[in-house]
Amino acid sequence: MTSLDATDGREPSDDASPGAPTTTQARVLVVDDSAAIRELIAVNLRLEGFDVAVAEDGEAALAIIKQFAPAVVTLDVVMPRLGGLETAQRLRADPATAGIGIVMVTGRTQPADRALAEDAGVDVFVPKPFEPNELIDVVNRLLQRSDTATEQ
Repeated sequence: MTSLDATDGREPSDDASPGAPTTTQARVLVVDDSAAIRELIAVNLRLEGFDVAVAEDGEAALAIIKQFAPAVVTLDVVMPRLGGLETAQRLRADPATAGIGIVMVTGRTQPADRALAEDAGVDVFVPKPFEPNELIDVVNRLLQRSDTATEQ
């Protein structure tokens, strides 16, 4: 398992190369208790040019969000300490984070799970297993929606 930088949740090797623009990249926080899933999502998002941080549960995510200020967060449902549904509810309840796009990436795919995610304020529900390109498309759509809302 790769260790996380305590200051912003990025892996130590995530530092941008000198001169690389980081302020214009959309920021995405990947939250999953599985290191393999976190890495799969993070690598694919980085390959598309996103600035990515990772967290292994909702508590860590909430701490990272304060410093990293992501535009989109991907959440698993079942995680230690603070699960994805409660994390989504907390994000929506706080005016400072209410506008963050939330993607639930989970193996829980029953209609009741989808309903709970919707009630928690999740924007998009992506069942596992998923295609990385599908997830990238979802993130891009959320960012476009956010840009459109900001312009109005």
